[in-house]
Amino acid sequence: MGSTRRVRKAVIPAAGLGTRFLPATKAVPKEMLPVIDRPAIQIVVEEAVAAGIDDILIISSPYKKVMEDHFDRAFELEARLAAKGKDVEVEALRAIGEHAQVHFVRQGEPMGLGHAVSMARRHVGDEPFAVMLPDDIMVDGGLLLRGMIDALDATGRSVVALKEFPLSEISSYGCAAHSPVEAGSPLVSVTGLVEKPRAEDAPSRLAVMGRYVFTPAIFEHLAAIEPGVGGEIQLTDAMDRLRQAEGMSGYVFSEGRYDIGQKQDFLRATVELALEHPELGPEFARFLAELARRRD
Repeated sequence: MGSTRRVRKAVIPAAGLGTRFLPATKAVPKEMLPVIDRPAIQIVVEEAVAAGIDDILIISSPYKKVMEDHFDRAFELEARLAAKGKDVEVEALRAIGEHAQVHFVRQGEPMGLGHAVSMARRHVGDEPFAVMLPDDIMVDGGLLLRGMIDALDATGRSVVALKEFPLSEISSYGCAAHSPVEAGSPLVSVTGLVEKPRAEDAPSRLAVMGRYVFTPAIFEHLAAIEPGVGGEIQLTDAMDRLRQAEGMSGYVFSEGRYDIGQKQDFLRATVELALEHPELGPEFARFLAELARRRD
């Protein structure tokens, strides 16, 4: 049975401390670290817009007001740029906040990812919605998220993004037990969720990535679970309850993801996206080639 409402809202939990990037994140939120010329959080918002979402709620913290400022209009800056004839820059600034309504709510204390998502309940209401973790950026024009939204529309079941990893790496992720749906389909039926299993205990090689499309029933399950270690509400626990109650699909993908919460992948994203940049790419490619020759 298909969903009766198209997903048009997304929730981005962005209240984390970003300790892996200290001291850079002592005063600057990790979500505002630039990948070329855009802060990471903007890339996630643009992905949501590309997937057809026009209403975005960012779960922030009292120390991240700069994110709110970024998505607000900067009239004085726009006027100064316009006076200098820098129309391209003016349009780029205006576009940041024009493609979607971006709202903010603050998570007063760190009580886990599940708690952060639960704070969206009043904003989301009784609609299906997407959750997008900002440490994962997807450079695919919204393809993955659109596919997940289409899957919820077709089945009425929540959908989680899944990517295959070697068993030696699976302990860093949530892992999905699954059964096939049909040959050639990116969808699988999720039959179990295990948080960070040992390689020998992993039910599959498919790891849960930071894109989810939920029915609003997830909020009931978030409200019902008990806090775990450190007083945190675990999203995985609520997801497993939701799976048991309604069923859950997994959407398997392989390309386009960068885990910019890790320094190595942040650098990889910066280099690979710079190579694809229409203005920077050709010269940067020549520079890298010359640098590689000098290091050989």
